[in-house]
Amino acid sequence: MVFDISVALTWILFLALFPIAFFWLRRAWRIIVRRDYSEVAIKRGMSPPDPAKYARYEMAINLVAGIVIVGVIISVVLGLLTYSTWSAIAGTTIWSKFLLSFALARQAHIGAKPTS
Repeated sequence: MVFDISVALTWILFLALFPIAFFWLRRAWRIIVRRDYSEVAIKRGMSPPDPAKYARYEMAINLVAGIVIVGVIISVVLGLLTYSTWSAIAGTTIWSKFLLSFALARQAHIGAKPTS
């Protein structure tokens, strides 16, 4: 194997999956077990008026995305997935999680009075 930019980017992507999975699963854990709703549907640093209402959706988004990323990590380590497959799964999961969390935050803040 020749070390070039594509190999470096592949390693960076793979190694980045570890903290991503950790933070998403930790956020789901905080919502499920600790009932900590401080990071639910944040928009511009502010929680929605009723974060408990949206907590289960945020928990589900984080839990599913975290489990998928852990599955990708395990599959890569065991050699079960090719590069194009695992990078596609990881990329789609990351973008889906970001977009779903963004949409949930916007939905949770509908009708909330903006603070200036």
